[in-house]
Amino acid sequence: MNRNIKAYQDLPYNVQLKGRAAELRKAGNLSEVLLWRQIKSGQINGWDFDRQKIIGDYIVDFYCANCRTVIEIDGESHDYKGEYDERRDAYLKKLGLNVIHIDDKEIKRNLDGVIEMLKCYLSEKEIE
Repeated sequence: MNRNIKAYQDLPYNVQLKGRAAELRKAGNLSEVLLWRQIKSGQINGWDFDRQKIIGDYIVDFYCANCRTVIEIDGESHDYKGEYDERRDAYLKKLGLNVIHIDDKEIKRNLDGVIEMLKCYLSEKEIE
């Protein structure tokens, strides 16, 4: 399946975050790396995901244009950022995006279950 170009290009993009996004991709925490190995290269129903995607003034963990869905992995870095996360989620939802939060411990404990949940959820969200 090809990337939904319109859903991809219509998103706001803060070019000043490009370097930070690249740093985050290189650093990657364990949960992100484990999930990325399972969703990259069309491994979930052929969908194309981006890792550390810039959307407006935010960098999201993963984005799928075909489903207009953001996947955020919530670990220790989110512990004291509740208000920030709420603002980011509200912004993303105003853009018409779906936001899924997955606990990083769940990825480490039950990666197969997380993948199955994503397959079910994302198949309902696919756009043309």
